[in-house]
Amino acid sequence: QVQLTESGGGLVQAGGSLRLSCAASGFIFSNYDMGWFRQAPGKEREFVAAISWLGGSTTYYADSVKGRFTISRDNAKNTLSLQMNSLKPEDTAVYSCAVGQYFESISSYTDEDRYDYWGQGTQVTVSS
Repeated sequence: QVQLTESGGGLVQAGGSLRLSCAASGFIFSNYDMGWFRQAPGKEREFVAAISWLGGSTTYYADSVKGRFTISRDNAKNTLSLQMNSLKPEDTAVYSCAVGQYFESISSYTDEDRYDYWGQGTQVTVSS
């Protein structure tokens, strides 16, 4: 069965960095589009970043993280990553990876309803 397991979260001071990983199994990783979403306490889940299948030639970012976060994938290791730099207190949230397929436009990548499977999430806390 499909499994997505996030790791790398933690507590960091504002301005610091974290690297999140998502280990995938149970499907042909390279054939699927992947995304990161986050949910802060009392708020709805929101799109963070996404990467296209196979070579990951296409990436999308939320405006709030553009220039600070970088999404990447290693198909040989079935791993999705999110490098987060210049972290801000407002980045505090539970970060989850998700998998989908046949995304044809940016609206597909940013729509959580288009993703089929989700990980449990990893907590990121940024102190001021």
